[in-house]
Amino acid sequence: MAMPTDIGIIDLMLDIPGADQAHWYEFLKPQLREESKDYEFPAQYMFKGVPHIEAEADPVAQVLKMMDAHGIEKAMIGVGFSEDRDDKVRAVRDHPDRFIGSFSVDPNQGMAGVRDLVKAYETLGIKAAIAFPAGYLPQVPINDKRFFPLYAKCIELDIPINVCTGICGPRVPSACQETMLIDEVCWFFPELKFVMRHGAEPWAELAAKLLLKWPNLYYSTSAFAPKYYPKAIVDYANTRGADKILYAGYFPMGLSLDKIFEQMPDVAFKDHVWPKFLRENAIKVFKLDE
Repeated sequence: MAMPTDIGIIDLMLDIPGADQAHWYEFLKPQLREESKDYEFPAQYMFKGVPHIEAEADPVAQVLKMMDAHGIEKAMIGVGFSEDRDDKVRAVRDHPDRFIGSFSVDPNQGMAGVRDLVKAYETLGIKAAIAFPAGYLPQVPINDKRFFPLYAKCIELDIPINVCTGICGPRVPSACQETMLIDEVCWFFPELKFVMRHGAEPWAELAAKLLLKWPNLYYSTSAFAPKYYPKAIVDYANTRGADKILYAGYFPMGLSLDKIFEQMPDVAFKDHVWPKFLRENAIKVFKLDE
């Protein structure tokens, strides 16, 4: 069976482009050296043909049109309390059948960060927390004690946390995102639903081993064009890991939906993997049927 096109794909990393797009990475600038500051976004050197969106009256309607064109039923977008998140909050509130909210946490904020997560859950209806260890100032390793209150709260709220792991694209140090650090987190928090983001390279084989080891550990394909999905992850999905791998894109940050779905049919997934990868695993992990 080829890649199905009529199952209602769920994209676990998408965003609403808008006037604030130029400021998405302001938080990272204090860490960047001069040679990285001229890029439109910090990892641009890794991507060709970065999508540019013409301004329209309603960016939410624009994104819905693109989703419809590619069979995407639902998409996870980042929401928050600042004004530059208004379009994203509106998307989730006006189209709850199409958009899923996620919230970026900051372990450096201590209990204030935990309270913000609870507020986002109670007022914005988020389905997940998001963490970027290398993007914090100071950086916070995946297994650092500053993360522990947030991990515990995610368990209490029964929501997953999506965490970047592997060498990060922006030219900042990446030791805090070493994939092996996840092993301790899964050991200490066995109930935590932990979703790896952004590839886990060059530790993809290790990621597959950890996925096999820990029941509540998952892997999403965010920030990777399908032709670059790590072989170790595809092989794992095709053997023992069909329930553990979830589709996530990277629009409009670095990849267009056109490019993603032009390449997707060439991924060597077995027949039974496709519906789980594109839809069913996301419903299960993020409880989208509740």
